[in-house]
Amino acid sequence: MHTDDSRDPYDYPRRWEADVLLSDGGTVHLRPIVPADAEAIVALHGRLSERTRYLRYFGAYPRIPQRDLDRFTTVDHHDRTAFVALLGDEIVAVGRYERLEEGDSAEVAFLVDDAHQGRGLGSILLEHLAAAASERGLRRFVAEVLAENSQMVRVFRDAGYQVSREFDEGLVHLEFDLDPTEESLEVARSREQAAEARSVHNLLHPTSVAVIGASTDPTKIGYVALTNLLSADFAGTVYPVNPEHRSVRGVRAYPSVLDIPDPVDLAVVAVPASQVESVLDGALEKGVKTLLIVSGGFAEAGPHGLHAELRLVGEARAHGMRVVGPNALGVLNTDTGVRLNATLAPRLPARGRTGFFCQSGALGIAILADAEARGLGLSTFVSAGNRADVSGNDLLQYWESDPDTDLVLLYLESFGNPRKFARLARRLARNKPIVAVKSGRHAVRPQLAATSAEVDESSVQALFEQAGVVRVDTLAQLFDTALVFAHQPLPAGSRIGIVGNSSAIGLLAADTARAQGLRLGIDPVDVGAQADPEDFAAAVAEALTSAEVDALVVVFVPPLAIPGTSYARALREAVVETERQGEKPIVSTFLAAEGVPDELAVLSEDGSPTRGSIPSYPSPERAVNALARVVRYAAWRQRPQGNPARPGGTHPQQGQAVVREVLAEAEGKTISLGDDDALRVLGCYGIEVVPFRVVAGADEAVAAAAELGYPVTLKAVDERLRGRPDLIGVRLDLTSEDSVRTSYRDLREVSGMDEVYVQRMAPKGTSCVIGLQDDPSFGTLVSFGLSGVVSSLLGDTAYRAVPLTDVDATTLVREPRTAPLLTGYRGDDPVDLAALEDLVLRVAALAEDNPEVRSLALEPILTSPDGAFVANARLVLGPPPSRPDTGPRRLRPITAPAD
Repeated sequence: MHTDDSRDPYDYPRRWEADVLLSDGGTVHLRPIVPADAEAIVALHGRLSERTRYLRYFGAYPRIPQRDLDRFTTVDHHDRTAFVALLGDEIVAVGRYERLEEGDSAEVAFLVDDAHQGRGLGSILLEHLAAAASERGLRRFVAEVLAENSQMVRVFRDAGYQVSREFDEGLVHLEFDLDPTEESLEVARSREQAAEARSVHNLLHPTSVAVIGASTDPTKIGYVALTNLLSADFAGTVYPVNPEHRSVRGVRAYPSVLDIPDPVDLAVVAVPASQVESVLDGALEKGVKTLLIVSGGFAEAGPHGLHAELRLVGEARAHGMRVVGPNALGVLNTDTGVRLNATLAPRLPARGRTGFFCQSGALGIAILADAEARGLGLSTFVSAGNRADVSGNDLLQYWESDPDTDLVLLYLESFGNPRKFARLARRLARNKPIVAVKSGRHAVRPQLAATSAEVDESSVQALFEQAGVVRVDTLAQLFDTALVFAHQPLPAGSRIGIVGNSSAIGLLAADTARAQGLRLGIDPVDVGAQADPEDFAAAVAEALTSAEVDALVVVFVPPLAIPGTSYARALREAVVETERQGEKPIVSTFLAAEGVPDELAVLSEDGSPTRGSIPSYPSPERAVNALARVVRYAAWRQRPQGNPARPGGTHPQQGQAVVREVLAEAEGKTISLGDDDALRVLGCYGIEVVPFRVVAGADEAVAAAAELGYPVTLKAVDERLRGRPDLIGVRLDLTSEDSVRTSYRDLREVSGMDEVYVQRMAPKGTSCVIGLQDDPSFGTLVSFGLSGVVSSLLGDTAYRAVPLTDVDATTLVREPRTAPLLTGYRGDDPVDLAALEDLVLRVAALAEDNPEVRSLALEPILTSPDGAFVANARLVLGPPPSRPDTGPRRLRPITAPAD
């Protein structure tokens, strides 16, 4: 193949550019090659070892001839495409494909700088080249590799594609299809998790920290940041950076980060916003791994601040560095081997097994103080401020594989990438509980307003539960729930026992339990106000050993002038002596204390409450509400998870090509698709609409009816007329030429339009609707409900977030309150639920592959024992408001604000 000279070698799709994370947590910038890269390509070639040149070019190839250099750097970004990986101004890797003889196959090859081999660049380049090739209509990659080039062979073999190979005189010939397989997607997700976790590990486990802007003035944040690092007894080395002082707080200071003699893992930036850019230059030159910016004055300060923030992050990523903040409170790691307090909070919290992420720096100090007061120890804490780079999703990736974290707490104002959050949360929550405060639930961003329907509160709760996330409304509820997760086991079921010395308070606990859907396994036990500690402990032990109890609520209100200490001791001993307690959580209202009372604490080596401690709440309602959230989470963990499901007969690449084509014609604006384009997109996913024709006269209507086959229906083109409850815009069950002519005249008169739809009649059945819409918290939602005024009026719609598993599809179509009408209510024949579920999964696949689908409605869908038949479809495309979670691995584009 030769480059198409009519194509501009500088004109490539800007969406192909990406910042990517490598396996060691560092970053590089990826973009298509352009002729101006010639000098950098020569420099790369000059740095290569003879061995690397031999493996790539099958010979010595000591220098690049000018003809080859022109060919390497001048491509058409269509039949010949190359990506370069940039670290600063240096090209550290290049990968390319070249189409073979006008077909749908291309030869692919890579070259990685010796100094950067083993960082996963080959895998990253392969993913991005494969995505670009698929977009250009290619279906297969081939490669010729020397048999001794085991590293490159491994890149192809480990990618998860279906690879075939042949050996011939020391060469390995490899071929593989570009269509993503479950295995290739899993490989990419696994590598993404490892790389993002590693980058956060670098942040939380530094061996050296520079405080840029360290100050001798106690009123400055540079003083506070340095003091807190030193007070925590950081296990590594601290380097104050201050050009005006030889030492700060008794520690030798350096004029700039470049003067520090050793490598710097983490730089805490505490200078005014106007000086951050000059500080960045030094950090880039020094090769700092992570930048933590506690300074404000960026995106939160207005458009100019946002522009400065995006420019700063772009520079940092391009030089291999990640950024926390700006406007961040900071990061903590209580590991005894680290003891990092790189925050503006004065004390390192007690060691625990809870990870905490919050956006707001202002709330961060209050959160840490509250955790300490409640007796909740932390493993790590990150307050990311503006989240210009490192976000909550990065922390989820880290905590998934962190052996020191068993529980994850989130305080979120918005989701940077809702689709990715739902995917990561669902995976993490299978092993570690996630409790989240999500503020701003009802604040819909302007770009969502057009296609966001109001999702009722119970559905929002169900969506969080689908992902396994325990959603709470306040910080108090967050800590209430966290104390149970942190100190008590998960219950096996929802049956609770109540033991107390006050019947009135026990009754409050029982009423709250019933309201929360919990069952009383045994009648509440009231030992009476005069019971001694032994009687109290015996009642607790008996309830714990009952086979009818899965969890226990203990209420102790001390009688006058009787201290609670002896009761607490008796309670703790009864719990320890009862072997079954290891399986059953206990919550209490003990002396109306909040947190973990000293008397009920099981202490770790450092004296902080640990597993087995019994949390206490000021009221039985709060105790039971916290327990109920834990019960629901435990039930979610016990339910079948299901498997990602994609029905056969889908053609993602073809669908994406149609979507891109339509959007290109619409110049990127939101557009409602015409019938032909909608059918093309739906057809790529095996979604068939009952055959129809659009006609503009009575004779045409008769001819269309004969072609389609009687009986037929005639429908007005105007959607408002078709959708009316009185069906004024529809004529059904037409079986003759005369009835078609009469119906055409009627509709022509009603609508005032010549055009009408003629459609083959689907088998009669129950009318349903499947839809897609975008939500600020979850990305794209698949909705299902029965059609009709009553369902619409009651909001009887069920939702699931993309991607869906087979279990999600099964439960979705059974969740609406009117769903019994589909399963044989009052003796009717059940409809074909399997066909409905298949349709749901096809819609979900379409949404997952095409985030540009802003909304979709299949309505009505006529369901019966004969199947599910789509009679009408409305499809709207536009720029996606929530960031996609598909395609090759990439960091969030720096042009996109965090929310």
